[in-house]
Amino acid sequence: MKIPQCVGVARRRHRCLFYAHNPYLVCAVHLDGVNGNSCLDFREDPNADPVELWEPEGASYYNGELILQPQHRLTQQQQLELLDTHPMFTGRCPQCGYEFDRDWSARVHWDCPNSECGWMDDSV
Repeated sequence: MKIPQCVGVARRRHRCLFYAHNPYLVCAVHLDGVNGNSCLDFREDPNADPVELWEPEGASYYNGELILQPQHRLTQQQQLELLDTHPMFTGRCPQCGYEFDRDWSARVHWDCPNSECGWMDDSV
């Protein structure tokens, strides 16, 4: 098993000097991989591509994986309006007043089932 120390953040770049360059071997020193999360024999390969730590705006690395953050933030006024009008909180369609079934815990989308209304939940 390869460990993050060997392959780096991007998990595609091999960073260890002892990388076997063979799809059937994990490592030239530890053929089956190491036990645990670190390797005492790890040596940084001076010719390896540098580890990219660039983060686009609105993203960050968490546990070695790039996570994108939600793009839009609601203002306090928008949040209050959502609480006053969204069917998740009121149980009713904000456009036609259709009353939703009270199966709120299982519901993901809140589009109005009234064919004449057409209100669609764009908050998801």
